[in-house]
Order: sequence, then C-alpha cells, then structure tokens
Amino acid sequence: MTEHTKGLIAMIAACLCWGLSPIAFKAMTGIPALEVLAHRALWSLLIFGMVLVLQRRIWALVAALRRKDLLFPILLASCLIMSGWWIFIWSVQSGQATQNALGFYIFPLVAVLLGRVLFGEMLNKVQWGAVALVAIAVSALTYGLGQTPWVALVLAGNFAVYGVIKKRLSMDPVISVTAEVVVMLPFALVLLWHTGHNGTGHFGGWNRDTGLLIFAGPLTALPLILFSFAAPRLTLTTTGLVSYINPTLQFFCAVALFQEPFTVWHVQAFALIWIALALYSISSWRQEKARLSALRVAAESGTTST
Repeated sequence: MTEHTKGLIAMIAACLCWGLSPIAFKAMTGIPALEVLAHRALWSLLIFGMVLVLQRRIWALVAALRRKDLLFPILLASCLIMSGWWIFIWSVQSGQATQNALGFYIFPLVAVLLGRVLFGEMLNKVQWGAVALVAIAVSALTYGLGQTPWVALVLAGNFAVYGVIKKRLSMDPVISVTAEVVVMLPFALVLLWHTGHNGTGHFGGWNRDTGLLIFAGPLTALPLILFSFAAPRLTLTTTGLVSYINPTLQFFCAVALFQEPFTVWHVQAFALIWIALALYSISSWRQEKARLSALRVAAESGTTST
C-alpha cells in the first residue's frame, strides 16, 4: 500500500468520524454543552498525551508550552477551537445541526477569502464567482427565514481564523492541538469540580451519560490524529475534496436522522453552495494540475541540461 493510499484512507476515516459525530452529541442532549465541552477536553487530552508519550514527543509539547513567543497564539487558538466545539455541541443539542453542516460547507471559501485578505493569495475569476455564490446563498437564506444563519457563519469564521493562526504557528498538528487543550484544562477542571460539588454533574457511576462523556474524548482525538497522519501524504486539492464528506454526513444526520426543518429556502441555499464548491474544487484541481505539470517540465529540463 502506497503512502498516498494510506493517507487517503486515514483522511476518509477522519471525515467519517467528524461527519457522524452529531449522532453522539445529539445523544448527550440534556447534558449542558459546557459540561460536554469540559469532558471533551479532558478525555481527549489524555489520549493526545498517551500518543505523544508513545511517540516519544512529549518533550516537544513541553518545549512548545515554554516558548513565550508561542504562548499568545496557542492561547488564541485554544479559545477559538474551544468556542467552536461548544457552538457545535450546543447547536446539535438545540436542533440546529443543519446550520453546522452549512457552516462547514461555507468554511473553505471563507478560509480562501481570508487568505486573499491577509496573505495576498490570488483568486481567479471562477474562485471569486464561488465566493459570490456563497454570499448570495446566505443572503437568500437570511431573507427566506427572516433571520441570519449566525451559527453557520460563526462556525465558518471561527475555524477559518483558527486555520490562519495554525498556519502561522507552523507546529505539528497533534502537538499544537494538545497544547491548546492543555491551556484550557484549568477551565475544564474548575467547571467539572463545580458541577460535581453542587450535584448538577452528569458524570459518575456506570451509566449512559458517563459512557457518552468519556466517548467524547476519542471522538475528538481520533479524527485529529488521523488527519495529522493524512495531510502530509495528500495534496491540498485531494484533502479539500475529501473533506466535503464531513459536512455532507452532518447534513444527512440533521435532515434524515434528526428530521430538522429543511425548507425551500434551505434547498436553494444549499444548491448554490454546492455549485460554488464544485466550481472552486474544479478550479483548484486545474491549478494543482498545472503546477505539477510545470514542476515536471522544469525537472525534465534540468535533467536534460545536465
């Protein structure tokens, strides 16, 4: 099995975990989202820590946390990912999983727009058209429903900004996310102590809630570990295309399993976004193909000249 195939399998597995995760969080309805978040952080940290110990990279984590120049970016990234996790959990529990799917469909194009604004990355006409279609879709949905799909927009913006910070950090993904969870651990422990102390906590004993809260750990850690394995082995275009498995499964969970309302305005908005993503993906694929062809020609020219 080639490294590319291994990476592709790992990427698909990660997206399956993310895409089907709403089922688990829906089952936790009745447990406050903040409590779920605290357990998600705690149990995932244990898994991340064990992985780093087994890889003999725990000291790389310690070194990263000791660097003063990384402290603020890690803290900011931690706040963003924790708030993103909380919004995701809360929206699933409150019957707004459709907005989560919408947010993760929009996210790649928001990230592209941030890349243009912050890093001067160029967009061609097709890519600008894709961004415009998303704007039209969100505007139409806002008009049709009489309210802005703020959950989708906040999620998309949250993870897009998080991606910008991660790009600047230039750290290993597992070490980076472990550091982010470590920073937020005091908050999680205080919250869990408070819920346990006043008797409102849902953890304890061999029951369904306890099992679900513990399961939130591997549900968080496993896909991130799989993604960190897959990303270096795949092109950005392949990673982007496979990543659409995630919001597609979330969309299926919201509409088919949770039976959330899906109006004609949702149909129009999602159709426009799917068209936008198709245009953007085809354009990105062509750019990647042209880049690889140029590199191949350059390599062959270099070989010929020698």
